[in-house]
Amino acid sequence: MTEIMGIIQREFIYIWYYFEIQFRQIFRYWVFGMLMGSFISVFAKDRIHGLFAGIKDRKLGLFGIIPACILGIASPLCMYGTVPIAASFRKQGMREDWLAAFMTASILLNPQLIIYSAALGRTALAVRITSCFLCGCAAGILIYVFYRDRDFFDFSGFGEKASRDTHPNLLVRYLLNVYRNIRATGMYFLFGILLSALFQRYVPQDLMTDIFGGDQAWGVLMAATVGVPLYACGGGTIPLLREWLLSGMSLGSAAAFMITGPATKITNLGALKIVMGLKRFLLYIAFIMVFSFAAGVFVNIVF
Repeated sequence: MTEIMGIIQREFIYIWYYFEIQFRQIFRYWVFGMLMGSFISVFAKDRIHGLFAGIKDRKLGLFGIIPACILGIASPLCMYGTVPIAASFRKQGMREDWLAAFMTASILLNPQLIIYSAALGRTALAVRITSCFLCGCAAGILIYVFYRDRDFFDFSGFGEKASRDTHPNLLVRYLLNVYRNIRATGMYFLFGILLSALFQRYVPQDLMTDIFGGDQAWGVLMAATVGVPLYACGGGTIPLLREWLLSGMSLGSAAAFMITGPATKITNLGALKIVMGLKRFLLYIAFIMVFSFAAGVFVNIVF
């Protein structure tokens, strides 16, 4: 019994050692992401959505998907917040392809997640931003080609949600938003670090390289598939991704994971199923899987 307790104690020390190292390396990105994300949510959200509404009257044609993607990435809202906003844009006469680009980009990335992803390194961060932007553009182009004269989304029943940032004191409003962000992501962040510590301790580096490494399309496909069930919170997956990359995961596999993960996050899927219906929802899933695989293979070729 004493020997067993000694083994358990030793393993706990090892795991705590890996946990503490990961925590120190990533914590500052999480804190800065919290502070900046809340700042944008409180002080810049309405401005961002106002800019998107403002492009409606400009004759940009298909090229309107470009600012739509940029503003979607800049939007700090989750999907259940983005859908009501998109519904209000539809009522104002916004084009369907622009809405698709805005919503897709908003699903995949936001300012807070950009800051989190800086912990993965400059190259991985650039790949994430570029691939998410191109995915939003691709969604807009496909809607333009196949649904030019038809509605793709059904926003009936969705009204614009009232903002929770309504306290008259701006500092209190900001601090309340930070508190909500910490509550929403804190446990996922710590759990992600714990998972990465467990991977570092118990999963051989060669195994990660065999599954996700190299330039093999199989590794990209595996990463795209794993991203579906594993992704729960952007901040929570950053420690895991960082450990995988250090253990031999290819950048293309990481790119595929970073697309399928947020795109198939269960809360996002719930909102999208409502506004798309079953047939278009399945088309969306197929599009995400194909795009993530193609993006991952391309990234591996380039890098």
